[in-house]
Amino acid sequence: MATRKVTLSLDVSAIEYAERAAKAHGLSLSSWLSKAARREAVRTGYRARPAGAVESLALADEAEVAAAQKELRAEG
Repeated sequence: MATRKVTLSLDVSAIEYAERAAKAHGLSLSSWLSKAARREAVRTGYRARPAGAVESLALADEAEVAAAQKELRAEG
C-alpha cells in the first residue's frame, strides 16, 4: 500500500496510548495509526467512492454552475 508522510499533532495521552498499543501488537506507530484511522473512518460511516464517482460529481457541479451563470445572464 502506498504511503504519504504527514505531520500530526496529537494530545500527549493519545500518543502514549497509541505507542503502547502499537508495541503490544508488534506494529510501528505509523502502521498502527494508519490502521486505527481507517477503522475509525469506516466505523463513523465513511465509504470510499467508486472509481469515476468523483469525476461525475465534478461534471455535475460544472453543469450546475453553467446553468446558474446562464440564468443570471438572462436576468440581466
